[in-house]
Order: sequence, then structure tokens, then C-alpha cells
Amino acid sequence: MTSLFEPLRLRDVEIPNRVWVSPMCQYSCDPVGAPGVVHDWHLAHLGAFAVGGAGLVLTEAAAVSPEGRISPEDAGLWTDEQARAWARVVDFVHARGARAGVQLAHAGRKASTYRPFEAAGSGSVPAAEGGWSTVAPSAVAFGGFAEPQALDADGLRRVVEDFAAATRRADAAGFDVVEVHAAHGYLLHQFLSPLANHREDAHGGDLAGRARLLLEVVDAVRAAWPAGKPVLVRVSGTDWAEGGLTLDEVVEVSGWLREHGVDLVDVSSGGLVPGASIPVAPGYQVPLAEAVRRGAGVATGAVGMITDPAQAAQVVAQGQADAVLLARALLRDPRWPQRAARELGVELPLPPQYARA
Repeated sequence: MTSLFEPLRLRDVEIPNRVWVSPMCQYSCDPVGAPGVVHDWHLAHLGAFAVGGAGLVLTEAAAVSPEGRISPEDAGLWTDEQARAWARVVDFVHARGARAGVQLAHAGRKASTYRPFEAAGSGSVPAAEGGWSTVAPSAVAFGGFAEPQALDADGLRRVVEDFAAATRRADAAGFDVVEVHAAHGYLLHQFLSPLANHREDAHGGDLAGRARLLLEVVDAVRAAWPAGKPVLVRVSGTDWAEGGLTLDEVVEVSGWLREHGVDLVDVSSGGLVPGASIPVAPGYQVPLAEAVRRGAGVATGAVGMITDPAQAAQVVAQGQADAVLLARALLRDPRWPQRAARELGVELPLPPQYARA
């Protein structure tokens, strides 16, 4: 049961334990004065998890282009100014003994939306309020959102180039890990799922065609990223919807990701279509991570209602996943890793400032 607090080595990066911070969007950047630039809120938010003992602190989704943002208030990594702001966060995380990772993302047809706690409204943000036109594999809207424009060849090329450029900025900022976001109904997931991808060209059709853009992005990220640093990919293990992406398909794609240099697949689920029936329960996505780990021969992370230390330790000890990623549990208790270590009889180093606790 103590394997939860054993190091995990991915390439040349040793992550001190298997309790990781799942990406959590904060929707807190200034969309007018400093679009995409993180600030004190992000330092305090992410820094608290490093102080609390998490082994890897993954940031919220950082958009690789302005039009890739979910909301106007999203973080980004399409400018050098943004990279410099992230470096401050990375330095603090490193000083606490944790590793820092950034999730690179493009929201596709789910971009240009109001942030979830925005009083002004919900759904797509109109241009008059700072919104923009969205893109997708096909001109098929998500629910009641604005209809996106289908990406042409030049648009596809720009997406790949934007991911590569953001990767280089992530390295300049000092990140140890990059994660490509291909889950939750965002652009790369949209290409993977037949519910959103109706293309008849090389980037549509069968699974190989639908996975083509993801693999092109991964190849570009891997080429732009130091060979000794790991690349992760977050996937949705299933769409939980009739005719959507299946677990068997995700296992097959994950095997291709391993062949293309991906070191760990972070397995979540859903997000592609509104109203999907998701059987939410403690650890409900762990079987998806286990299936990918065993079927694709790649390391995995498990996420989703993992809240109890014994539960988390069991996931790793039984080989269902190589790490657990926590979100809401860490929002409630940023020092969850230290508490879990005590409960499991493991001595986790405390910051000297908190030794008396």
C-alpha cells in the first residue's frame, strides 16, 4: 500500500510520488489587459499543492493559441510573456520538491464560451463581448454553442505548429512534463470521436484517420520537447454515448501513442456530447485506466472521484494505474498527500515551516 509514495521515473524525470494534481481550469486570467497570462492566483493555487506534498503539479489547460481558449479568461502558452509568467509558478513548485507539468490544449468547438461562474451568461461568447469564431473537425456544434468552421489543410497545419511552439515555450519556462489534452470534448478528442468528426478526408473516417491529427500533434510535441522529458496525453476512455468513441478504440489509440513516444496516458472520460449518461461513483474511471495500461502496454494515470488514501493506494498497488490524479479532493484539502501518507504509515517530508503541525 505504500507504493503510492514511491517515485516514478519517466525518461530522465523522477517524480517523487504517485499523487498528482489533475489539471483544473481556473478561468482567472485578465482577457483584456493580459490575455492568457497567469498571475498570483495561479501561483497560490498551484503552489499550495506542491507545499502539500503532491509529486507532480499539472497546470490547468494552457491554450496553444488565442482561439484555442475555452473562455476569454483561460491561461495560455502562445506568447513569451505567458511563458515568463509560468516560469514563476514552475520555480515555486520546484523549490517545494515537486515536479511541474503543463497541459497543452485547444478547445475546438467548445471554445469562446463564458466561464462557468460568469454572471453575464452561458454558452458561446459573442464577438461584441470578446468572443471569436471556433473551429472543429466538422461544422457540427456542441449542444447550443455556435457552429464551428471545419478546419482546412492550412488550419490543421497551424494547429500542429501551435502545439509545437507552445511546447518550446513550456521547455523555456522550465516545465518537467507536457501533457497533450485529447479528452473532454476538446479539439483533439473531437477528431477522435465519430460523433464530432464527419470528415471524408485523411483526418476522418476510420479510427486511423480520426487519430491522425492527434498523432501529428504528438510527433510535433515530441520533436520540440527534450528527449529526456516525458510527454503525457489525456484521453477520454469513452464518450459514454451511443455511436461514440469506445474503450477498445482508446486502447488501440493508446498503443499508437506509446509507439509515437508518449510515456503515460492520463485516462479520463466523457465531455464530447452534452447529456451523456455517466455512471459517476468513487473510482468510476479507474477500470478505463487499467484497460489502457494492460491493453496498450503503456503507463497510465487514473482520475475521477479518488478521494480516500486507501482507495488511491490500492489503485497503484494493484497495478490498475501508475499514478492517481486528484482534483476536487485537493481543492478541499491541498495537503491531502501529507495526510494520506500519515494514514498509510509513510513519512512524507514536511516543509520546515509546518514541522510543528
